[in-house]
Parts: sequence; C-alpha cells; structure tokens
Amino acid sequence: MIIDGVTSSLGLAISQISREKNKLHINTGAGTADLTGSQCTPNTVHWTYDTVALANGTGGAMVKRGGDTWFFITADYTFGQALQRDTTAVITKNGGKVVGSVKTPFPSADFSSFLLQAQGSGAKVIGLANAGGDTINSVKQAAEFGITEGGQALAALLIFSSDIHSLTTKVAQGLVLTEPFYWDLNDGTRAFSERFAKLFGGKKPTAAQAGTYAGTLHYLKAVEALKSAADGAKVTAKMKEIPTDDPLFGKGTIRADGRKIHDMYLFEVKKPAESKGEWDLYKLLATIPGAEAFRPMSEGGCPLVKG
Repeated sequence: MIIDGVTSSLGLAISQISREKNKLHINTGAGTADLTGSQCTPNTVHWTYDTVALANGTGGAMVKRGGDTWFFITADYTFGQALQRDTTAVITKNGGKVVGSVKTPFPSADFSSFLLQAQGSGAKVIGLANAGGDTINSVKQAAEFGITEGGQALAALLIFSSDIHSLTTKVAQGLVLTEPFYWDLNDGTRAFSERFAKLFGGKKPTAAQAGTYAGTLHYLKAVEALKSAADGAKVTAKMKEIPTDDPLFGKGTIRADGRKIHDMYLFEVKKPAESKGEWDLYKLLATIPGAEAFRPMSEGGCPLVKG
C-alpha cells in the first residue's frame, strides 16, 4: 500500500502504477479531483480534500460574501491549473466573474510582478491557486504591498495550518481558507493533536497528516476484514464497503469512484489579538457538509461509475 502522494502529478502517476501492480494507493496529499474523475481506478482512494472541495468552500463562500470578481495567481503545473479550473466553475455558477489570471513558474520566490497585475486588475478577490512555499511567499509579499489594506481580499485556495503558523497571524490575519481538519475542532481532534505534538516538538498536525493517519486506520480495518492485504483492488473495495469512522474526520463513506466524503470547514485566520497561543490560528466561519463540498459522482466522468 502507498499512502500520501504530495503533488497532483505524482498522485496521478502512483494511481496508475498501483492499478498495474494491483496495489492500493490512498492519496492524502494531492489535490487534483481527476483522481476520482477521468483518471479514477479501482485501486485508489482519495482521502483528505480535492480541488473541487476547495473551490466549493473558499470560492463559493467568497462570491456569496460579495467577492464576485476574481484574478488568479496560478502555479503553472497540474494542481494549480486544476484548482483555477474548478474554482472558476464555482465562481461562474454563483454569478461571479474571472477578470484575469497569470501563470507563475513553479516554484517561485518573487511574486511582485504577478501581485501588481492582480492589484491593477481591480478584482475584488485575488485567488492564490498555488501551495506550500509559493503560497507563503505570495501572502508575505501581498502584505508588503498592502493589498488587503487597499480593499482587495486575498483567498488562499490551498493552505495548511503549518503554513499559517509559519506566516504568523500578524501577516495572515483575515485570510479565508477551506480545510477538512483543524487540530482544535473538537475533543477527538484535540486528543490526537496532543499526542502528535508530544512526538513532534509541539507542532500540531496538518490536514494531510491527519488524512494519512485516518486513511491508514481504515485500511487496517479492511485488511482485518479480508484477512489479507495481497489483492489491492479487493482491499479498496472493502474500504468502500465499510463506513469510515475515526476521531479526526468523524463518520463518512468512500464512494464507488474512490472519493472519501466528510465535512469541510471554512475558516478565517484570527487577528493577533484574538489568538490565545502560537497554534490558535483559525476561527470557524461555516461547516460545509460533505455531500455539498465534493463533486457529485455523476459529474466526475469516472469510468467505474455506471450510468
């Protein structure tokens, strides 16, 4: 079994190799919704989040809050392109408009010219369709340019709590984002995160790390039920058959296309005065039910889905 798969291009490649070798791939780190769409396989489960859920969360919420014109700063690779595509669809569906976009080399250290283009577009929302170091650099430089003070909103379409911690609430305050997990959501997430922090120097787990833990737990339940881990497709089928239930994501299901369904959460980064500690980063704006967050199975184009 292979679990994690950090980038979309790598996740898609692992998914196909897992099918060829009849192993199981639980992807917990990559974003592309194509893993459960046109490139779905009987050997892949997509656990934590995807580009459609992020788009439905952050994109849909920002338009409903008045952010109806967008400019995208997009990392020029599979994930960034998919995230812009899926968010654009949500913006348009909700009556908004994309006024421009720019593709950025991956990775990039200097976003100044791209941010100036976004600023000059007059868009109400600047959507960051990137991840990791690119997102951190974008947010830092946007703060230096005074973009949010100028009246434009900044939407990070994929950012993890570890990124916000690195940026600090002083720099990231007011940023709106969507995550499927946050360490301080409930008693179950807090208990797990406390155990995690003891092992990792006080750091709280990210959604991807939580997904890897929860995905492994469910995999072990399927193997126990089958009394074997030999046949990857059979283990995947058993994982879909058994309802999911763990302290990190709660109760859920895995659909026929391999998509793990659970709630997503819309957060806003706290102001420094609101934060009670270095990992007290988010305030919850809305809970998005899993059935609304993820793309309907009938619209994904997965060949495993009949009709």
